[in-house]
Amino acid sequence: MAATGGLSKALTTSPMAQSTGSNNALDELQHKIGYQFDKPALLQQALTHKSYSRTNNERLEFIGDAVLGYLVGSMLYRHYPDVQEDALSLMRAQLVRGKTLAQVALQMQLPEFLLLGSGELRSGGRQRASILADALEAVIGAVHEDGGIEQAQRLVHYLFDELTLGLDAESLKDPKTRLQEFLQGNGLDLPSYTVEQVSGADHQRQYTVKCEAPSLGLMAVAQDSSRRAAEKASAHEVLVLALAQQQANAPTQQVKSQGRDKKTASAKGPSGQTQPTTGDEPSV
Repeated sequence: MAATGGLSKALTTSPMAQSTGSNNALDELQHKIGYQFDKPALLQQALTHKSYSRTNNERLEFIGDAVLGYLVGSMLYRHYPDVQEDALSLMRAQLVRGKTLAQVALQMQLPEFLLLGSGELRSGGRQRASILADALEAVIGAVHEDGGIEQAQRLVHYLFDELTLGLDAESLKDPKTRLQEFLQGNGLDLPSYTVEQVSGADHQRQYTVKCEAPSLGLMAVAQDSSRRAAEKASAHEVLVLALAQQQANAPTQQVKSQGRDKKTASAKGPSGQTQPTTGDEPSV
């Protein structure tokens, strides 16, 4: 059954309690995604976090991750016939990353249908990006296992079709990649990253990372809640400094180049033949 409408349209439903596994809740979610399960137990399993039951959504998440990557890649291949493989990979990574999946899950109000343990409920698990992303992949995996690849394809098109439009591969590169490409393009050594400090409680970690580009004599320090994010932030700062440095040096390089051109021209006679540039006459 093909889905109708799009996620950009408002989806309305009443908030649900932890009795999300009821038939009414499952019926409502099936209506939202436009697919009726032959085996509703698969959908319930897809919504069940490991904190709630040993029979949970981890295995369905595994298959959903693979199915989603394949189908999004196929969509991008058709939408962007002139884009090369490396750029398509960046686009796909943008669409299937946890942050994007969590946003899609929120748009379809998936948190209301999740089954979570009491600890996860108290700590705000319904809004945790990693839990939402995993649950969305599990739902896609459940549809695949219940109805096959064609039904999974319909669901993925419904959820991601608008997101695949208007992507710019260059703008999707993270600062670490852009800095590396800038340095390599100028024949310079790659940057280095050093964790300067880790602070805060386990659930509020803060990483302080230093990024250095020794060939340019540049360095920046940034702080974020994960090491990778701090590395990206510090790389961004170094890249900004490197581009500013390059722009500032451009006029100097141009003047030097013009000076070399004038010197070469003055060493040539009216006929264009090279003349001696010293006071000494060449020996015969």
